[in-house]
Amino acid sequence: MESQSMTAHQDLDAIMRTTTHIPRLLSTEGFTEWKYRIEKYIKMKDFKIWRCILRGPIRITSTLDDGIVIDKQIENYTDDDFERVEEQEKALATLTMSLSPKIAQGFHEYTSKKALWEALIEVYEGNEDMKQSLQDMLRQKFNMFNYVLGETLENQLQRFITLTTEMSSAGVRVTRSEINKKLLNSLPKSWDMNVSVIKKTKDLNRLSLSETMAIIKACDLDDKQREIDHVNSYSTANLGIQNNNTAFSSFTTNPNSQVHIP
Repeated sequence: MESQSMTAHQDLDAIMRTTTHIPRLLSTEGFTEWKYRIEKYIKMKDFKIWRCILRGPIRITSTLDDGIVIDKQIENYTDDDFERVEEQEKALATLTMSLSPKIAQGFHEYTSKKALWEALIEVYEGNEDMKQSLQDMLRQKFNMFNYVLGETLENQLQRFITLTTEMSSAGVRVTRSEINKKLLNSLPKSWDMNVSVIKKTKDLNRLSLSETMAIIKACDLDDKQREIDHVNSYSTANLGIQNNNTAFSSFTTNPNSQVHIP
């Protein structure tokens, strides 16, 4: 079991990475998350590289006496010229190294970092028809979202966060009220009383998803505490009854003995 948990953690780390490891695009399904993470990663490391990715190819030029602009020979490059070229190469290398070998094979023809970035978006995000189909699919998943039998509250909340994040990335617009009501209505039937109280006492049009989840988790903790208190109270009551029964039994066995009954 521990080995499976370690393997799952390693698989997740291979995708998510850390601040010291570049995020990797391993599959089509992971493109949206990779796109978000690679942008944040590059901006954190060197914002100039991110600007290079958004810009088109650059030319290192010089101007002749007659005003004609020509490409500068490399032997005439200045330190500033070399720095600009190095930024371009770093930008292309960063994007290339963030692709798994299998995916990178399909993009070897792109030698410009901007062209590579745009090609990745076109291939994995698709045209307008594909984007619309994705939006329709995500909206349907949202409408059908519900509690899965045997699922923990934490897992259900995480599934909902993942879905709403995908919807936001795909451009699906849903109001706060719709999101909050969908989450509350999807909770198990045992939550009916808590859900009713939340709906009556909270403004679902104003609450963010994180605030609603915090309220749900607080209710869950309160319910667990009440259950613990109930068990402790029941155990204490049973202990008192047992003590009284023991004392009574001792008294009836030896009527001359002095017994203090609490």
